[in-house]
Parts: sequence; C-alpha cells; structure tokens
Amino acid sequence: MTAADFLPFALPEIGEDEIAEVVDTLRSGWITTGPKAKRFEQAFVDYLGGAGTGLKAIAVNSATAGLHLALEALGIGSGDEVITTTHTFTATAEVVRYLGADVVLVDIDPATLCIAPAAVEAAITPRTKAIVPVHFAGLAADMPALLAIAAKHGLKVVEDAAHALPTTVGGSLVGTLASDATVFSFYANKTITTGEGGMLVTRDAELAKRAKVMRLHGMNRDAFDRFTAKVPSWYYEIVAPGFKYNLTDIAAALGLHQLRRADAFQQRREQIARQYTEGLRGLPLVAPPDAPAGDRHAWHLYAVRLADDARVDRDAVIEQLFDAGIGCSVHYIPLHLHPYWRDRYGLAPRQFPHSQQAYERMLSLPLYTRMSDADVQRVVDALRRILG
Repeated sequence: MTAADFLPFALPEIGEDEIAEVVDTLRSGWITTGPKAKRFEQAFVDYLGGAGTGLKAIAVNSATAGLHLALEALGIGSGDEVITTTHTFTATAEVVRYLGADVVLVDIDPATLCIAPAAVEAAITPRTKAIVPVHFAGLAADMPALLAIAAKHGLKVVEDAAHALPTTVGGSLVGTLASDATVFSFYANKTITTGEGGMLVTRDAELAKRAKVMRLHGMNRDAFDRFTAKVPSWYYEIVAPGFKYNLTDIAAALGLHQLRRADAFQQRREQIARQYTEGLRGLPLVAPPDAPAGDRHAWHLYAVRLADDARVDRDAVIEQLFDAGIGCSVHYIPLHLHPYWRDRYGLAPRQFPHSQQAYERMLSLPLYTRMSDADVQRVVDALRRILG
C-alpha cells in the first residue's frame, strides 16, 4: 500500500478563496494581528447573531489561550477549584493550573459522553468557583442543567466549545447561551480551521476588556491601533503581566472564508455521520448519539464504542483498520489515566466508571468534508470485515 492509498483520520478543506485571502494578506504588508483579525472577530459575532446578541469576540492563537484568558479574567486563582470532565484533552484542565487553582475532575453521562450535571453538583465545595463544560464530539452538554447548577451555587461557567461549531442548544447556537464565556477552536482538524487559532466569546464587557489586554502582553493598545493612527501614537502602557495569545492576520484570512462555509461543512459532516450510522447498523458497535430533536450536532467526531458482544478489543480494531489503510484515533485517553493528573490528585479509574468504560471501547472514525461517499463506504466495509 502506498501513502496515496492511505485514508487519513482528518484533513482540512482549504479552497481557492482562502488561498487568495492569505496571498492578499501577505501582499498587504500586515501579517500579524491587524485588520483581518478584526474583521474575523466581527464576522464571528455576526455569525452568532450580530449586534443584538451583545456578544464580543476576541481572536486568539488557540482555544487553550482562550480558556486561560477567560478564567484569568474571571479572577480564578490560587485556592480556587474549577470543575471539568476527565473525558477531555488536557488543555481544558491545564489552564486552571496555569492560574494556580485546582482542577476537580468528574465523570461523564454515558449516553452523551459529555460532563454529567449530577456529578458536577456532587463535586461542589466552598472552594468551587467555576465549571468548564466540554461539548464532546460536536454534541452539546446539558447546558440548561449546568447553568441552573451554576446559578444555584453562584459559579462561573466557561464552555469548552472546541468541538461545537455550529452546535445548538434549544435552538440557540453554542456561544450565545447564558454562560460567562465560550471558547472555540480552529485547530487543523476542527469544523473550521485557521491552522492554529481560537475565539473567546462573551457578553461580559469587563471580561472582554481584560482578555483583550491580557491577550497581548498586558498592553493597553495593540500594534494595529498604534501603527495605523493618523497622528503619532507610539505610546502605550503595560497594565498587567499579560501573555502572547494574539491571532495573526494570516490565520484570520483563512478564518474569514472558513466561517462562511461553516454551515455547508456541517451539512456534509452530518451526511457522513448518517452514512456511517446506517452502514454500521447491525455490528457490535454503539453509534454516537444524535442531537435532540430540533438541535444541531456539529459532528466534529464520529466516535463509536464496541458493544459488550464484540469479539475483538478496541486496540485490535484500530490495528486492523490501519492495516487496511484507514486512519483513526481515540477521544480521549481520560485525564485520570495521565501521570500528572493521576498523581497530583490521587485519581483511579474506579472514580470515573463511565469515562473509563468509554475509553476502553472507543475509537473515532475518519470524518471530514473532503471524504467521498466511497471513502466512507471503505471504512464501513473494513469494519464489517473486522467485526462481522
């Protein structure tokens, strides 16, 4: 088998419009954070509903940066606790440790694979200051329940929406809910991409102001403002020990056109998910849950789980798929299994039975808009050979 025959787990779809916009940026002479980053921020607010939403968007160089900025702006610090799920990538939790606060990991709902509201409420202590729900694979967590818990206990909510563009809850897009902030990812394999990048969205004007300052070294004026003014404006002040989290115009150039295609991308991802669900019917697999009626699943991932009667284990399935020239992955190795989190907090699999069981049986199949129907059928046929 040649490299050309291999079906990768993920590939971005970059069109001629994106390429032309990047070239235009390179020719403009303004390649770091500037006019296109500002246009991308405004376009993102417009996508979520426009000025009437009261939302503000801050473009950043990763979702990790966005989560860090949001929690920092909310005053999370030493002695505080932040609750999130063990079933996520480490970035969700590590940003809490950046701030000197402690992470409290809880289990997932076995039906949705998202954070379990009952587990969140059971974990609240006098030190708890915030909840970070993770919308897994493109399906929203139970936000009505989580927001109610947060309101009851006076907690902040920062949504990790790395998988959730354009996911809806009760007909409203994630990013427009009543949380304090929402953070999206534009990493290379996400539903839209800027290569690396993210967006912090909030209605809280003070949070937005703080995040914007901390995004670029704690500087009270960014380079675009200083170097495009019609009068000399070289002066700035450092008002806090900030970070280097700004999104470049080169990346924003990609985002401007990717965002315009977000709905079409979601429709194609949903078609692929439907093809998988139908094609794999009857196999010893648990298909991923769909969104509730009337809502939208972003279908960032198609994560299946082996059923109890499967005659082969997960690792063997992955190996045989790779032998067949098909890439796949696992989302995720839960945080409680990683040495840092396990040892720091004395964690064990028995504390997270639903996440542990899902991990042991789970694999994510290729799902990206450049896949053809024949590509999807190739994966289905391979799984039928392995599991049939």
